[in-house]
Amino acid sequence: MANLVHGGDIYSAKEKGINHILDFSANINPKGLPDRVKQAIIDGLDSCVNYPDPLCRQLISAISDFEGIQKELILCGNGAADIIFRLALALKPKKALVLAPTFAEYELALDTVGCQTVHYDLKEEENFALREDYLQGLDSSYDVLFLCNPNNPTGQLISKELLEKTLQKCIENNILMVLDECFIEFVEGYGQYTMKAHVDDYKHLFILKAFTKSYAMPGLRLGYGMTGNRELLKKIMDMGQPWSVSIPAQLAGIQALKEAEYLEESLREIREERLYLLSELNKLGIKYYKPAANYIFFKIDDMGKYKISTFKDKLFEKGIIIRDCSNYAGLEEGYYRIAVKSHSANERLIDALKSI
Repeated sequence: MANLVHGGDIYSAKEKGINHILDFSANINPKGLPDRVKQAIIDGLDSCVNYPDPLCRQLISAISDFEGIQKELILCGNGAADIIFRLALALKPKKALVLAPTFAEYELALDTVGCQTVHYDLKEEENFALREDYLQGLDSSYDVLFLCNPNNPTGQLISKELLEKTLQKCIENNILMVLDECFIEFVEGYGQYTMKAHVDDYKHLFILKAFTKSYAMPGLRLGYGMTGNRELLKKIMDMGQPWSVSIPAQLAGIQALKEAEYLEESLREIREERLYLLSELNKLGIKYYKPAANYIFFKIDDMGKYKISTFKDKLFEKGIIIRDCSNYAGLEEGYYRIAVKSHSANERLIDALKSI
């Protein structure tokens, strides 16, 4: 089960009797669930005596307005992970290209349909940035390509120019380009990077989004996909049970999309706290890779009298969980990821790092 371990595992800590845990392993908006979203959920509890709308009509209408995408090109699911697995079942690809390292769910979903996964290794000496030369190996032998922008866990952005070249290569070779933009709202000037303007025109592009990170609602499970490939959308819909999105999740999503001020304030706070964390990591001599979103990817080369393998455990003893990235394809012991949280939480993390 080791490859199923992700961030956000506060439950193991509770099993060990640690209740006052600071979770830096999950990249959630530090402002927490918006108050009006909480109220929308509470107000809608009486509606839970009914089945949820299997077509998520009101939610999809709200997403359509927010993204500027036709309603007919949007599909909702029980988190982005649900859509990834349903996409694999609908497409049944034989061969896929996946970056290494990147989000583990892509390969896990592909494994369920017996797909051959080929890794394109991102290089540490190039700061794990995706280089244009990867296009040379992208040919018609592939059925699907998974990209994450910004990439998780490295936090590196792919330029829109490279994404557009990739899409053109995918069209020429009949490859579905699956682009995960779940963290895009945390990127400064993210309009320069999102590919959603191409959804209407191209059937070879599928964009993944989620409410999980931006609106701090991972426990509600809500994500969506956007593509001009209507036939594929129907197949994905058929691969899941009809009531995959609960009434509370649908109501939360509708209200969350109205929280423009909340998102703006979040970006300001994350920008300030990210600078604080990077400054402190510099002082500690910890190597990090320039982050574009609300998380920081870094490497521990030396812990003096302690073994590097004990780094995560030492923090856990102080009530802090971070993401050990050694189980990502393409990474090894010593790579970690932390979320950007509130200032008081970030100070506690830095104090703990100084102590070890």
